Amino acid sequence: MNTMKKLSVLACCLFLGASVVWGGNPDRAGSAGAGHLLINPWARSSGFANSGMASVNGIEAVYLNVAGLAFLRKTELLFTNTQYLVGSGIRMNALGFGQRVGDNGAIGITVSTMNFGDIPITEVNLPEGGIGTFSPNYSNIGISYAKGFSNSIYGGITMRLISESISNVRAQGAAFDAGIRYVTGENDQLRFGITLKNVGPPMRYRGDGMTITAVIPTTGTDITLEQRSERFELPSLVNVGFAYDFLLAENMKLTANLQYTSNSFTRDQYALGGEFTFRDRFILRAGYQWEDGLTNEEERTTVFVGPHAGLTVQVPTSQNGSVIGLDYSYRVTNPFDGVHSIGAHITL
Repeated sequence: MNTMKKLSVLACCLFLGASVVWGGNPDRAGSAGAGHLLINPWARSSGFANSGMASVNGIEAVYLNVAGLAFLRKTELLFTNTQYLVGSGIRMNALGFGQRVGDNGAIGITVSTMNFGDIPITEVNLPEGGIGTFSPNYSNIGISYAKGFSNSIYGGITMRLISESISNVRAQGAAFDAGIRYVTGENDQLRFGITLKNVGPPMRYRGDGMTITAVIPTTGTDITLEQRSERFELPSLVNVGFAYDFLLAENMKLTANLQYTSNSFTRDQYALGGEFTFRDRFILRAGYQWEDGLTNEEERTTVFVGPHAGLTVQVPTSQNGSVIGLDYSYRVTNPFDGVHSIGAHITL
């Protein structure tokens, strides 16, 4: 009874939030801020087009469905570097740490940063620059907790701190994610998940960069005028996904993933992906993410044109199941030369 009560409360929270998210329409596209929250910073789960919200486990599950954190075996450390839209000079770094607590719970901490390089400072009188540079920086820090309520039902929640800044203007905010996963089948082969992401109060830019200093001609008095920036909403969304394991042989497995994403401020997306595992040492991934207008260059509203691929190579480091591995993924884009992510993970 306690398990069902807890699940009911979590499900109610998700669907109440979903009712707000699904209230959006395509005309709102581009009106939200904090768009970096929609970028998957991890190499493994981005390799099958973000379709694995019902199958990804451990600290990397925090991005797609935090309920997957409950499947953490003991301790996990994860790092990924991403060359985002190669040719643009944008880089992302992500670091995650997960630790099992108690018999059924796990906690996780994730940090993601996005750097745009040095940009020349320009002014009205110096439109060509030459007076220095500034470097925008986006970051978010997530603290997560997930728990298994039974052998079939898992849930979790993430609290996230968000920051966007340049040298003299900054916006800060907070958001939360929540997710559940249901596992069934003779060998736990069938999984279903739903998650609500990026729900929080609006953000607003503040700082010295929002002020203007002027001189009153008649008196020669200096005055400072402060402008208020408009508030912007967070890019909230709902994910619903399925996963099924095909046990091909004793040491081979194929996992099929299907996911639907309902976005508040962009077009809804469908993702299909597969992951082939051989001896838990060599893993291949591929996927395709589709949205309305994707194949029409005049109607497309995203640089991602669909295909994703990736691989993992890992080796055991002890008899108790500890492994160390390297991860890589590639996302096709147009324009620019794609997105490369490479990372490493250690599981104890």
